Amino acid sequence: MNLSDPQIEKYIIEHSSPEEKILNELNRRTWLDMVHPQMLAGHLQGKLLEMFSCMIRPRTILEIGTFTGYSAICLAKGLRKDGMLYTIELQDERKKMIESYFMKTGLEDRITLLIGDARDIIPGIAEPVFDLVYIDGEKKEYVDYYRLVIERVKPGGIILADNVLWGGKIVQEPSPEDTATRGVMEFNKMVQQDSRVENTILAIRDGLMIIRKLEGMKSD
Repeated sequence: MNLSDPQIEKYIIEHSSPEEKILNELNRRTWLDMVHPQMLAGHLQGKLLEMFSCMIRPRTILEIGTFTGYSAICLAKGLRKDGMLYTIELQDERKKMIESYFMKTGLEDRITLLIGDARDIIPGIAEPVFDLVYIDGEKKEYVDYYRLVIERVKPGGIILADNVLWGGKIVQEPSPEDTATRGVMEFNKMVQQDSRVENTILAIRDGLMIIRKLEGMKSD
């Protein structure tokens, strides 16, 4: 879902830094080869993720939901020289394509791709503390992801969560079988009630929540 008028979005794109050649190639290939290509972060959101990362200058980033690697590439641009981004993708068949684009961008040594269920993988990541976390995995599992990472985000660290407006469905009562909408709604409520953080939602594309862990809060 795009929340802005198409003409406004066109104007925004025309007055933003252009999409890099390799990202444009990945964008086009995703739309040609993938089912549900709209899951791609895309130019505007990718640039926003890059800018967040460049402002934070993280040493460690965790991304939940790689898809074809577009957002990971954008986030990795802000890493410190000794930094590492861990990105988790559920679908093994995407591995070859993802790794090929990490190599094309020269970021293969700074991005660790992990294949499997994020809920099983996150506890096994040796890195004790994350400076930046980007959540864009299975919507019904957002609450699980948050519970797994919040204690490992450093005080002052940032969590970004995509699709928190979920096509506008979050203002309607979901059907019992709509686990994705319920997952997003439960996540939004949990974060809003968590005294360890402050948060806001940007109405960009399908909604991006920015969560900052408050200073003085313990992280393992």
